[in-house]
Amino acid sequence: MLAPLLNAASATIAKAEVKAALMDEAKNSALDLSAVDLGRGLSSEEVQRRISEHGYNEVPERRVSPFTRFAKRFWGITPWMLEITIVLTWILGKQLEMYVVTGLLVFNAVLGFIQEEKANAALAFLKQSLTVKARVKRDGRWATVPARELVPGDIIRLRAGDFVPADARVAEGSVEVDQSSLTGESLLVERKVDDIVFSGSIVRMGEITGIVVSTGSRTYFGRTVELVQIAKPRLHMEEVTSKVVRWLILIVGILLSVGLLLTALRGLDLIGILPLTVILLMSAIPVALSTMSIITMALGSLELTKKGVLVTRLSASEDAATMDVLCVDKTGTLTMNRLSVTEVIALGEFRKEDVILYGALASQEANQDPIDLAFLSAARDMHVSLEGYLQKRFVPFDPSTRRTEATVETGGEQFLALKGAVNAIAPLCKNSQEELEQMEEDVESLSRKGYRIIAVAEGRTKDSIRLVGVAALYDRPRTDSPKLISELKELGISVKMLTGDALPIAREVAGQLGLGDDIARISDVRGKVKENKGFDVMERSAGFAEVYPEDKYLIVKSL
Repeated sequence: MLAPLLNAASATIAKAEVKAALMDEAKNSALDLSAVDLGRGLSSEEVQRRISEHGYNEVPERRVSPFTRFAKRFWGITPWMLEITIVLTWILGKQLEMYVVTGLLVFNAVLGFIQEEKANAALAFLKQSLTVKARVKRDGRWATVPARELVPGDIIRLRAGDFVPADARVAEGSVEVDQSSLTGESLLVERKVDDIVFSGSIVRMGEITGIVVSTGSRTYFGRTVELVQIAKPRLHMEEVTSKVVRWLILIVGILLSVGLLLTALRGLDLIGILPLTVILLMSAIPVALSTMSIITMALGSLELTKKGVLVTRLSASEDAATMDVLCVDKTGTLTMNRLSVTEVIALGEFRKEDVILYGALASQEANQDPIDLAFLSAARDMHVSLEGYLQKRFVPFDPSTRRTEATVETGGEQFLALKGAVNAIAPLCKNSQEELEQMEEDVESLSRKGYRIIAVAEGRTKDSIRLVGVAALYDRPRTDSPKLISELKELGISVKMLTGDALPIAREVAGQLGLGDDIARISDVRGKVKENKGFDVMERSAGFAEVYPEDKYLIVKSL
Protein backbone atom coordinates (compact mmCIF):
# COMPACT_ATOMS: atom_id res chain seq x y z
CA MET A 1 0.00 0.00 0.00
CA LEU A 2 2.94 2.35 0.51
CA ALA A 3 4.14 1.86 -3.07
CA PRO A 4 2.06 4.66 -4.67
CA LEU A 5 3.04 7.06 -1.93
CA LEU A 6 6.71 6.30 -2.54
CA ASN A 7 6.20 6.76 -6.29
CA ALA A 8 4.65 10.18 -5.70
CA ALA A 9 7.44 11.13 -3.34
CA SER A 10 10.10 10.33 -5.96
CA ALA A 11 8.96 13.40 -7.90
CA THR A 12 10.37 15.65 -5.18
CA ILE A 13 13.74 13.96 -4.62
CA ALA A 14 15.76 16.66 -6.35
CA LYS A 15 13.99 19.38 -4.35
CA ALA A 16 14.51 17.42 -1.12
CA GLU A 17 18.25 17.24 -1.81
CA VAL A 18 18.48 21.01 -2.21
CA LYS A 19 16.42 21.50 0.94
CA ALA A 20 18.65 19.08 2.87
CA ALA A 21 21.71 21.04 1.76
CA LEU A 22 20.15 24.25 3.08
CA MET A 23 19.30 22.54 6.39
CA ASP A 24 22.86 21.24 6.75
CA GLU A 25 24.28 24.66 5.97
CA ALA A 26 22.15 26.23 8.73
CA LYS A 27 22.95 23.47 11.21
CA ASN A 28 26.67 23.80 10.53
CA SER A 29 26.68 27.52 11.30
CA ALA A 30 29.51 28.93 13.37
CA LEU A 31 27.21 29.41 16.39
CA ASP A 32 27.99 27.05 19.28
CA LEU A 33 24.52 25.92 20.38
CA SER A 34 25.83 23.65 23.12
CA ALA A 35 26.48 26.70 25.28
CA VAL A 36 22.90 28.00 24.95
CA ASP A 37 20.89 27.87 28.20
CA LEU A 38 17.25 27.13 27.28
CA GLY A 39 16.11 27.94 30.82
CA ARG A 40 17.66 31.40 31.01
CA GLY A 41 18.51 32.60 27.51
CA LEU A 42 21.05 35.31 26.80
CA SER A 43 21.86 38.14 29.17
CA SER A 44 21.24 41.75 28.19
CA GLU A 45 25.00 42.37 28.07
CA GLU A 46 25.54 39.39 25.79
CA VAL A 47 22.74 40.58 23.49
CA GLN A 48 24.40 43.97 23.08
CA ARG A 49 27.75 42.33 22.40
CA ARG A 50 26.23 40.09 19.70
CA ILE A 51 24.39 43.01 18.09
CA SER A 52 27.71 44.83 17.75
CA GLU A 53 29.28 41.63 16.36
CA HIS A 54 26.52 40.40 14.03
CA GLY A 55 24.46 43.54 13.50
CA TYR A 56 20.70 43.87 13.67
CA ASN A 57 18.38 41.19 12.30
CA GLU A 58 17.68 42.98 9.04
CA VAL A 59 19.10 43.17 5.56
CA PRO A 60 20.93 46.52 5.36
CA GLU A 61 19.38 48.76 2.74
CA ARG A 62 21.73 50.41 0.30
CA ARG A 63 20.53 53.91 1.06
CA VAL A 64 21.65 56.91 -0.92
CA SER A 65 21.38 60.41 0.55
CA PRO A 66 18.64 62.66 -0.90
CA PHE A 67 21.34 65.10 -2.07
CA THR A 68 23.10 62.36 -4.05
CA ARG A 69 19.82 61.13 -5.57
CA PHE A 70 18.98 64.69 -6.63
CA ALA A 71 22.48 65.29 -8.01
CA LYS A 72 22.26 62.13 -10.15
CA ARG A 73 19.40 63.72 -12.06
CA PHE A 74 21.93 66.09 -13.61
CA TRP A 75 24.04 63.15 -14.84
CA GLY A 76 23.42 61.50 -18.19
CA ILE A 77 23.54 62.14 -21.93
CA THR A 78 20.52 64.45 -22.08
CA PRO A 79 21.49 66.52 -18.98
CA TRP A 80 25.06 66.78 -20.30
CA MET A 81 23.90 68.24 -23.60
CA LEU A 82 21.61 70.69 -21.83
CA GLU A 83 24.47 71.70 -19.52
CA ILE A 84 26.81 72.24 -22.49
CA THR A 85 24.14 74.41 -24.12
CA ILE A 86 23.78 76.47 -20.91
CA VAL A 87 27.54 77.12 -20.87
CA LEU A 88 27.64 78.10 -24.56
CA THR A 89 24.63 80.45 -24.30
CA TRP A 90 26.26 82.06 -21.26
CA ILE A 91 29.53 82.60 -23.21
CA LEU A 92 27.58 84.14 -26.06
CA GLY A 93 25.59 86.34 -23.70
CA LYS A 94 22.26 84.78 -24.68
CA GLN A 95 20.70 85.28 -21.25
CA LEU A 96 17.09 84.43 -22.15
CA GLU A 97 18.03 81.19 -23.89
CA MET A 98 20.28 80.26 -20.96
CA TYR A 99 17.46 80.78 -18.43
CA VAL A 100 14.98 78.76 -20.52
CA VAL A 101 17.32 75.77 -20.86
CA THR A 102 18.34 75.97 -17.19
CA GLY A 103 14.68 76.04 -16.20
CA LEU A 104 13.97 72.91 -18.24
CA LEU A 105 16.95 71.10 -16.72
CA VAL A 106 16.00 71.98 -13.15
CA PHE A 107 12.29 71.28 -13.73
CA ASN A 108 13.07 67.75 -14.99
CA ALA A 109 15.24 67.03 -11.96
CA VAL A 110 12.85 68.49 -9.36
CA LEU A 111 9.71 66.81 -10.72
CA GLY A 112 11.30 63.35 -10.91
CA PHE A 113 12.91 63.75 -7.48
CA ILE A 114 9.64 64.82 -5.80
CA GLN A 115 7.67 61.90 -7.25
CA GLU A 116 10.22 59.31 -6.14
CA GLU A 117 10.50 60.86 -2.68
CA LYS A 118 6.74 60.48 -2.27
CA ALA A 119 7.01 56.81 -3.19
CA ASN A 120 9.94 56.31 -0.80
CA ALA A 121 7.97 57.96 2.02
CA ALA A 122 5.01 55.66 1.37
CA LEU A 123 7.31 52.63 1.45
CA ALA A 124 8.94 53.78 4.70
CA PHE A 125 5.52 54.20 6.32
CA LEU A 126 4.47 50.75 5.10
CA LYS A 127 7.61 49.13 6.53
CA GLN A 128 7.09 50.88 9.86
CA SER A 129 3.50 49.65 10.10
CA LEU A 130 4.59 46.07 9.32
CA THR A 131 7.14 45.79 12.13
CA VAL A 132 7.39 42.16 13.32
CA LYS A 133 7.59 41.31 17.04
CA ALA A 134 9.21 38.21 18.54
CA ARG A 135 8.82 36.38 21.88
CA VAL A 136 12.30 35.87 23.29
CA LYS A 137 13.74 34.63 26.60
CA ARG A 138 16.46 36.82 28.10
CA ASP A 139 17.79 36.97 31.64
CA GLY A 140 15.40 34.12 32.52
CA ARG A 141 12.24 36.03 31.51
CA TRP A 142 10.06 35.95 28.41
CA ALA A 143 9.61 39.30 26.68
CA THR A 144 8.33 40.67 23.37
CA VAL A 145 10.92 42.62 21.37
CA PRO A 146 11.16 43.92 17.78
CA ALA A 147 12.40 41.14 15.52
CA ARG A 148 15.28 43.33 14.33
CA GLU A 149 16.83 43.05 17.83
CA LEU A 150 17.19 39.25 17.67
CA VAL A 151 20.72 37.86 17.73
CA PRO A 152 22.20 34.38 17.12
CA GLY A 153 21.72 32.30 20.28
CA ASP A 154 18.43 33.91 21.31
CA ILE A 155 15.70 31.58 22.61
CA ILE A 156 12.43 32.29 20.81
CA ARG A 157 8.91 30.89 21.09
CA LEU A 158 6.83 30.32 17.96
CA ARG A 159 3.21 29.21 17.75
CA ALA A 160 0.46 28.93 15.13
CA GLY A 161 0.09 32.17 13.18
CA ASP A 162 3.57 33.51 13.97
CA PHE A 163 5.91 34.87 11.31
CA VAL A 164 9.34 33.25 11.69
CA PRO A 165 11.66 36.23 12.33
CA ALA A 166 15.04 34.50 11.81
CA ASP A 167 16.52 31.14 10.88
CA ALA A 168 16.15 29.01 14.02
CA ARG A 169 16.82 25.43 15.04
CA VAL A 170 13.94 23.64 16.76
CA ALA A 171 14.89 22.79 20.38
CA GLU A 172 11.51 21.68 21.72
CA GLY A 173 8.19 20.74 20.10
CA SER A 174 7.20 20.42 16.46
CA VAL A 175 5.38 22.61 13.94
CA GLU A 176 4.06 22.64 10.42
CA VAL A 177 5.14 25.75 8.53
CA ASP A 178 4.05 27.50 5.35
CA GLN A 179 7.18 28.16 3.28
CA SER A 180 5.30 29.30 0.17
CA SER A 181 6.86 32.77 0.26
CA LEU A 182 10.33 31.17 0.12
CA THR A 183 9.98 27.99 -1.91
CA GLY A 184 6.57 28.33 -3.56
CA GLU A 185 5.39 25.05 -2.02
CA SER A 186 1.67 25.18 -1.32
CA LEU A 187 1.77 22.23 1.12
CA LEU A 188 2.85 22.59 4.73
CA VAL A 189 6.27 21.33 5.82
CA GLU A 190 6.85 19.59 9.15
CA ARG A 191 9.71 20.73 11.38
CA LYS A 192 10.81 18.70 14.41
CA VAL A 193 13.64 18.89 16.96
CA ASP A 194 17.00 19.76 15.32
CA ASP A 195 15.30 20.87 12.08
CA ILE A 196 15.62 24.46 10.84
CA VAL A 197 12.70 26.86 10.39
CA PHE A 198 13.57 29.55 7.88
CA SER A 199 13.00 33.26 8.28
CA GLY A 200 10.03 34.42 6.21
CA SER A 201 7.93 31.28 6.70
CA ILE A 202 4.70 31.18 8.77
CA VAL A 203 3.81 28.70 11.51
CA ARG A 204 0.44 27.11 10.75
CA MET A 205 0.27 24.34 13.37
CA GLY A 206 2.03 23.45 16.61
CA GLU A 207 4.35 25.31 18.94
CA ILE A 208 8.11 25.24 19.39
CA THR A 209 10.99 26.69 21.31
CA GLY A 210 13.79 27.52 18.92
CA ILE A 211 17.36 28.79 18.98
CA VAL A 212 18.24 31.52 16.51
CA VAL A 213 21.14 30.40 14.30
CA SER A 214 21.23 33.13 11.63
CA THR A 215 20.01 36.70 11.39
CA GLY A 216 19.85 39.48 8.81
CA SER A 217 21.55 38.90 5.48
CA ARG A 218 22.94 35.55 6.68
CA THR A 219 19.45 33.99 6.70
CA TYR A 220 18.11 32.11 3.72
CA PHE A 221 15.56 34.90 3.12
CA GLY A 222 18.23 37.58 3.59
CA ARG A 223 20.46 36.13 0.88
CA THR A 224 17.52 36.31 -1.51
CA VAL A 225 16.86 39.96 -0.66
CA GLU A 226 20.51 40.78 -1.34
CA LEU A 227 20.20 39.25 -4.81
CA VAL A 228 17.35 41.66 -5.54
CA GLN A 229 19.35 44.63 -4.24
CA ILE A 230 22.36 43.96 -6.48
CA ALA A 231 20.16 43.59 -9.57
CA LYS A 232 20.39 46.88 -11.50
CA PRO A 233 18.55 46.49 -14.81
CA ARG A 234 18.73 49.44 -17.17
CA LEU A 235 15.43 51.30 -17.48
CA HIS A 236 13.63 51.11 -20.82
CA MET A 237 13.13 54.89 -20.96
CA GLU A 238 16.87 55.39 -20.45
CA GLU A 239 17.62 53.05 -23.34
CA VAL A 240 15.19 54.81 -25.71
CA THR A 241 16.34 58.31 -24.75
CA SER A 242 20.02 57.39 -24.95
CA LYS A 243 19.57 55.84 -28.40
CA VAL A 244 17.81 58.97 -29.72
CA VAL A 245 20.34 61.33 -28.18
CA ARG A 246 23.33 59.32 -29.47
CA TRP A 247 22.07 59.61 -33.04
CA LEU A 248 21.43 63.34 -32.58
CA ILE A 249 24.92 63.85 -31.16
CA LEU A 250 26.37 62.03 -34.18
CA ILE A 251 24.44 64.30 -36.55
CA VAL A 252 25.49 67.44 -34.64
CA GLY A 253 29.09 66.24 -34.58
CA ILE A 254 29.11 65.72 -38.36
CA LEU A 255 27.54 69.15 -39.03
CA LEU A 256 29.95 70.89 -36.64
CA SER A 257 32.91 69.11 -38.27
CA VAL A 258 31.77 70.36 -41.68
CA GLY A 259 31.33 73.87 -40.26
CA LEU A 260 34.78 73.87 -38.65
CA LEU A 261 36.36 72.58 -41.85
CA LEU A 262 34.75 75.31 -43.97
CA THR A 263 35.66 77.98 -41.40
CA ALA A 264 39.30 76.86 -41.43
CA LEU A 265 39.48 76.68 -45.24
CA ARG A 266 38.10 80.23 -45.58
CA GLY A 267 40.34 81.55 -42.82
CA LEU A 268 37.45 82.83 -40.70
CA ASP A 269 37.44 83.28 -36.92
CA LEU A 270 36.61 79.99 -35.19
CA ILE A 271 34.74 81.88 -32.45
CA GLY A 272 32.15 82.78 -35.06
CA ILE A 273 31.01 79.19 -35.25
CA LEU A 274 29.80 79.22 -31.62
CA PRO A 275 26.31 80.58 -32.49
CA LEU A 276 25.96 77.78 -35.05
CA THR A 277 27.01 75.28 -32.36
CA VAL A 278 24.33 76.59 -30.00
CA ILE A 279 21.67 76.45 -32.75
CA LEU A 280 22.59 72.88 -33.65
CA LEU A 281 22.64 71.75 -30.00
CA MET A 282 19.33 73.44 -29.20
CA SER A 283 17.67 71.99 -32.30
CA ALA A 284 19.17 68.54 -31.81
CA ILE A 285 18.59 68.10 -28.09
CA PRO A 286 15.12 66.73 -27.30
CA VAL A 287 14.78 69.31 -24.51
CA ALA A 288 11.09 68.56 -24.02
CA LEU A 289 11.43 64.77 -24.29
CA SER A 290 12.66 64.24 -20.75
CA THR A 291 10.16 66.74 -19.33
CA MET A 292 7.17 65.26 -21.11
CA SER A 293 8.25 61.71 -20.22
CA ILE A 294 8.45 62.58 -16.53
CA ILE A 295 5.09 64.39 -16.59
CA THR A 296 3.45 61.46 -18.40
CA MET A 297 4.88 58.91 -15.96
CA ALA A 298 3.92 61.07 -12.97
CA LEU A 299 0.31 61.29 -14.18
CA GLY A 300 0.27 57.53 -14.83
CA SER A 301 1.65 56.81 -11.37
CA LEU A 302 -1.01 59.07 -9.85
CA GLU A 303 -3.76 57.09 -11.59
CA LEU A 304 -2.25 53.79 -10.41
CA THR A 305 -2.01 55.14 -6.85
CA LYS A 306 -5.75 55.90 -6.91
CA LYS A 307 -6.31 52.20 -7.68
CA GLY A 308 -4.22 51.10 -4.70
CA VAL A 309 -0.94 50.46 -6.53
CA LEU A 310 2.24 51.51 -4.73
CA VAL A 311 4.61 52.89 -7.41
CA THR A 312 8.13 52.79 -5.98
CA ARG A 313 9.90 54.10 -9.10
CA LEU A 314 8.56 56.69 -11.52
CA SER A 315 9.48 54.69 -14.61
CA ALA A 316 8.03 51.40 -13.29
CA SER A 317 4.72 51.74 -15.14
CA GLU A 318 6.50 52.52 -18.42
CA ASP A 319 8.85 49.56 -17.96
CA ALA A 320 5.91 47.26 -17.22
CA ALA A 321 4.14 48.43 -20.36
CA THR A 322 7.08 47.32 -22.55
CA MET A 323 7.52 43.80 -21.17
CA ASP A 324 6.87 40.78 -23.38
CA VAL A 325 7.52 38.02 -20.79
CA LEU A 326 5.85 37.85 -17.36
CA CYS A 327 7.29 35.45 -14.77
CA VAL A 328 4.71 35.00 -12.02
CA ASP A 329 4.62 33.05 -8.75
CA LYS A 330 2.04 30.28 -8.56
CA THR A 331 1.27 30.07 -4.86
CA GLY A 332 -0.82 32.95 -3.62
CA THR A 333 -0.72 34.77 -6.98
CA LEU A 334 -2.21 32.42 -9.55
CA THR A 335 -3.63 30.21 -6.79
CA MET A 336 -5.50 30.85 -3.54
CA ASN A 337 -2.64 29.70 -1.25
CA ARG A 338 -5.26 27.63 0.54
CA LEU A 339 -5.77 23.86 0.40
CA SER A 340 -9.04 22.76 -1.20
CA VAL A 341 -10.66 19.38 -1.83
CA THR A 342 -10.49 18.73 -5.56
CA GLU A 343 -11.39 15.03 -5.91
CA VAL A 344 -13.26 12.62 -3.62
CA ILE A 345 -13.33 8.83 -4.02
CA ALA A 346 -15.64 6.75 -1.79
CA LEU A 347 -15.24 3.05 -1.04
CA GLY A 348 -17.91 0.33 -0.94
CA GLU A 349 -21.39 1.54 -0.01
CA PHE A 350 -20.19 4.96 1.06
CA ARG A 351 -20.84 8.11 -1.03
CA LYS A 352 -18.63 11.11 -1.72
CA GLU A 353 -20.78 13.14 0.68
CA ASP A 354 -19.94 10.60 3.41
CA VAL A 355 -16.21 11.14 2.87
CA ILE A 356 -16.66 14.89 3.29
CA LEU A 357 -19.03 14.45 6.26
CA TYR A 358 -16.71 12.23 8.31
CA GLY A 359 -13.70 14.30 7.28
CA ALA A 360 -15.45 17.48 8.48
CA LEU A 361 -16.51 15.81 11.73
CA ALA A 362 -12.83 14.94 12.34
CA SER A 363 -11.95 18.64 11.96
CA GLN A 364 -12.13 21.72 14.13
CA GLU A 365 -12.37 25.23 12.69
CA ALA A 366 -10.89 26.86 15.82
CA ASN A 367 -7.52 25.18 15.17
CA GLN A 368 -7.22 26.91 11.75
CA ASP A 369 -5.54 23.78 10.41
CA PRO A 370 -5.41 24.06 6.58
CA ILE A 371 -6.64 20.47 6.08
CA ASP A 372 -9.45 20.91 8.63
CA LEU A 373 -10.50 24.12 6.89
CA ALA A 374 -10.43 22.37 3.50
CA PHE A 375 -12.90 19.68 4.65
CA LEU A 376 -15.18 22.18 6.41
CA SER A 377 -15.19 24.37 3.29
CA ALA A 378 -15.95 21.34 1.09
CA ALA A 379 -18.88 20.43 3.38
CA ARG A 380 -20.36 23.89 2.87
CA ASP A 381 -19.80 23.80 -0.90
CA MET A 382 -21.40 20.35 -1.23
CA HIS A 383 -24.24 21.28 1.17
CA VAL A 384 -23.28 18.51 3.58
CA SER A 385 -25.01 19.43 6.84
CA LEU A 386 -23.21 18.96 10.17
CA GLU A 387 -26.34 19.72 12.21
CA GLY A 388 -27.31 17.04 14.70
CA TYR A 389 -23.68 15.97 15.21
CA LEU A 390 -21.99 16.90 18.51
CA GLN A 391 -18.22 16.65 18.80
CA LYS A 392 -17.67 15.24 22.31
CA ARG A 393 -13.89 14.86 22.07
CA PHE A 394 -11.30 15.97 19.56
CA VAL A 395 -7.65 14.92 19.21
CA PRO A 396 -5.80 17.41 16.95
CA PHE A 397 -3.15 16.43 14.45
CA ASP A 398 -0.07 14.87 16.01
CA PRO A 399 3.09 14.30 13.92
CA SER A 400 3.62 10.97 15.68
CA THR A 401 0.21 9.56 14.62
CA ARG A 402 -0.30 11.75 11.52
CA ARG A 403 -4.08 11.89 11.98
CA THR A 404 -6.91 13.72 13.73
CA GLU A 405 -9.61 11.88 15.67
CA ALA A 406 -13.01 12.92 17.00
CA THR A 407 -15.65 11.25 19.14
CA VAL A 408 -19.02 12.32 17.75
CA GLU A 409 -22.52 11.91 19.18
CA THR A 410 -25.72 11.83 17.14
CA GLY A 411 -29.16 10.45 18.02
CA GLY A 412 -27.91 9.31 21.42
CA GLU A 413 -25.14 7.16 19.91
CA GLN A 414 -21.43 7.78 19.62
CA PHE A 415 -18.92 6.90 16.91
CA LEU A 416 -15.34 7.78 15.89
CA ALA A 417 -14.34 9.88 12.89
CA LEU A 418 -10.72 9.88 11.71
CA LYS A 419 -8.74 11.48 8.93
CA GLY A 420 -5.03 11.63 8.12
CA ALA A 421 -2.25 10.25 5.97
CA VAL A 422 -3.18 7.09 4.03
CA ASN A 423 -0.36 5.05 5.56
CA ALA A 424 -1.52 6.14 9.05
CA ILE A 425 -5.25 5.44 8.60
CA ALA A 426 -5.22 2.29 6.42
CA PRO A 427 -3.61 -0.05 9.02
CA LEU A 428 -6.43 0.80 11.47
CA CYS A 429 -9.23 -0.17 9.07
CA LYS A 430 -11.09 -3.50 8.79
CA ASN A 431 -12.15 -3.20 5.15
CA SER A 432 -12.07 -6.15 2.77
CA GLN A 433 -8.91 -6.87 0.82
CA GLU A 434 -10.74 -5.97 -2.40
CA GLU A 435 -11.65 -2.51 -1.07
CA LEU A 436 -8.10 -1.88 0.15
CA GLU A 437 -6.69 -2.83 -3.25
CA GLN A 438 -9.19 -0.48 -4.90
CA MET A 439 -8.07 2.31 -2.58
CA GLU A 440 -4.45 1.65 -3.49
CA GLU A 441 -5.27 2.12 -7.18
CA ASP A 442 -7.15 5.32 -6.43
CA VAL A 443 -4.30 6.71 -4.34
CA GLU A 444 -1.78 5.88 -7.06
CA SER A 445 -3.93 7.64 -9.68
CA LEU A 446 -4.28 10.79 -7.57
CA SER A 447 -0.63 10.76 -6.54
CA ARG A 448 0.47 10.97 -10.18
CA LYS A 449 -1.18 14.40 -10.30
CA GLY A 450 0.82 15.54 -7.28
CA TYR A 451 -2.19 15.87 -4.95
CA ARG A 452 -1.97 15.50 -1.18
CA ILE A 453 -4.09 12.44 -0.32
CA ILE A 454 -6.10 12.30 2.92
CA ALA A 455 -7.84 9.10 4.06
CA VAL A 456 -11.13 9.30 5.99
CA ALA A 457 -12.47 6.54 8.28
CA GLU A 458 -15.27 5.94 10.79
CA GLY A 459 -16.30 3.27 13.30
CA ARG A 460 -18.29 2.64 16.45
CA THR A 461 -15.17 1.50 18.27
CA LYS A 462 -11.45 1.40 17.48
CA ASP A 463 -11.84 -2.29 16.62
CA SER A 464 -14.48 -1.67 13.96
CA ILE A 465 -13.04 1.23 11.99
CA ARG A 466 -13.77 1.24 8.25
CA LEU A 467 -12.19 3.29 5.49
CA VAL A 468 -14.83 5.62 4.05
CA GLY A 469 -12.73 6.94 1.18
CA VAL A 470 -9.96 9.33 0.22
CA ALA A 471 -9.90 13.03 -0.69
CA ALA A 472 -7.30 14.80 -2.82
CA LEU A 473 -6.21 18.26 -1.67
CA TYR A 474 -4.36 20.93 -3.60
CA ASP A 475 -3.98 24.68 -3.87
CA ARG A 476 -6.84 25.68 -6.16
CA PRO A 477 -6.25 28.33 -8.87
CA ARG A 478 -7.92 31.71 -8.41
CA THR A 479 -11.13 32.03 -10.42
CA ASP A 480 -9.80 35.05 -12.33
CA SER A 481 -6.36 33.59 -13.17
CA PRO A 482 -7.26 31.77 -16.44
CA LYS A 483 -9.00 34.89 -17.78
CA LEU A 484 -6.05 37.11 -16.83
CA ILE A 485 -3.55 34.76 -18.50
CA SER A 486 -5.71 34.63 -21.63
CA GLU A 487 -5.85 38.44 -21.78
CA LEU A 488 -2.08 38.70 -21.33
CA LYS A 489 -1.50 36.25 -24.17
CA GLU A 490 -3.78 38.31 -26.43
CA LEU A 491 -1.57 41.31 -25.63
CA GLY A 492 1.46 39.37 -26.83
CA ILE A 493 2.87 38.66 -23.37
CA SER A 494 4.31 35.22 -22.67
CA VAL A 495 3.39 34.06 -19.15
CA LYS A 496 5.72 31.72 -17.27
CA MET A 497 4.65 30.15 -13.95
CA LEU A 498 7.29 29.73 -11.23
CA THR A 499 6.60 27.39 -8.31
CA GLY A 500 8.42 25.46 -5.64
CA ASP A 501 5.96 22.58 -5.94
CA ALA A 502 6.87 19.25 -7.52
CA LEU A 503 6.58 18.78 -11.28
CA PRO A 504 3.27 16.80 -11.26
CA ILE A 505 1.49 19.51 -9.23
CA ALA A 506 2.96 22.26 -11.43
CA ARG A 507 1.76 20.54 -14.62
CA GLU A 508 -1.71 19.96 -13.19
CA VAL A 509 -2.15 23.60 -12.17
CA ALA A 510 -0.61 24.90 -15.43
CA GLY A 511 -3.13 22.84 -17.40
CA GLN A 512 -6.04 24.31 -15.45
CA LEU A 513 -4.70 27.82 -15.98
CA GLY A 514 -4.40 27.36 -19.74
CA LEU A 515 -0.60 27.50 -19.77
CA GLY A 516 -0.15 24.00 -21.21
CA ASP A 517 1.99 21.22 -19.79
CA ASP A 518 5.43 22.28 -21.05
CA ILE A 519 6.77 22.73 -17.49
CA ALA A 520 10.45 22.07 -16.74
CA ARG A 521 12.27 21.25 -13.53
CA ILE A 522 14.61 24.11 -12.75
CA SER A 523 17.25 21.54 -11.72
CA ASP A 524 17.30 20.27 -15.32
CA VAL A 525 18.23 23.68 -16.75
CA ARG A 526 20.07 25.38 -13.86
CA GLY A 527 23.47 23.93 -14.73
CA LYS A 528 23.03 24.51 -18.48
CA VAL A 529 22.18 28.18 -17.99
CA LYS A 530 25.23 28.72 -15.79
CA GLU A 531 27.27 27.28 -18.68
CA ASN A 532 25.56 29.70 -21.12
CA LYS A 533 23.41 26.93 -22.56
CA GLY A 534 19.77 25.91 -22.33
CA PHE A 535 18.36 29.38 -22.99
CA ASP A 536 16.00 27.88 -25.60
CA VAL A 537 14.42 25.82 -22.77
CA MET A 538 13.96 29.01 -20.75
CA GLU A 539 12.28 30.70 -23.69
CA ARG A 540 10.10 27.74 -24.69
CA SER A 541 8.87 26.55 -21.28
CA ALA A 542 5.53 27.70 -19.88
CA GLY A 543 6.86 27.45 -16.34
CA PHE A 544 9.36 25.95 -13.93
CA ALA A 545 8.85 23.60 -10.98
CA GLU A 546 10.87 23.02 -7.79
CA VAL A 547 12.07 26.63 -7.86
CA TYR A 548 13.87 28.41 -5.01
CA PRO A 549 14.13 32.21 -4.73
CA GLU A 550 17.66 32.39 -6.12
CA ASP A 551 16.43 30.38 -9.13
CA LYS A 552 13.88 33.12 -9.86
CA TYR A 553 16.72 35.61 -10.08
CA LEU A 554 18.56 33.26 -12.48
CA ILE A 555 15.46 32.78 -14.67
CA VAL A 556 14.68 36.49 -14.98
CA LYS A 557 18.31 37.39 -15.64
CA SER A 558 18.57 34.68 -18.34
CA LEU A 559 15.40 35.85 -20.08
